[in-house]
Amino acid sequence: MLDGPVARKTGSESRFGEGLDSAADLIFIGICLYKILPELGIPRWLWIWIGVIAAIKVVNLICGYVCRHEPVFLHTTANRVTGFMLFAAAFLVKLIPIQQIGAVLCMAATFAAVQEGHFIRTGKTDTTGRKGREHYD
Repeated sequence: MLDGPVARKTGSESRFGEGLDSAADLIFIGICLYKILPELGIPRWLWIWIGVIAAIKVVNLICGYVCRHEPVFLHTTANRVTGFMLFAAAFLVKLIPIQQIGAVLCMAATFAAVQEGHFIRTGKTDTTGRKGREHYD
């Protein structure tokens, strides 16, 4: 979560770093889906919701590639908040039932995915007001 801000602060950001960061995020999510989440006893409805979010993200990637002829990974404010919530959920899973945590996370992730698709298709800024190249981490 800190690599992007550190790279920007030190002036060491690059297109390669952006791609590497997004690839690392995808690998992390894949490992979690494969190894950790099955151990939590997640109900079927939550798995379906996670699948729908993944499908939206895939459509966003395809649309980004079609629109810009390169993979597009937006790191919007909503995506960052969702990522932080996912990180925090790991500490709450013993205190709050997984159904409640999952529902809140899925609501945030659904909003972030739909918003990301909107930004890709319209080229609009996110809530930080950043535009154009700066809109991408």
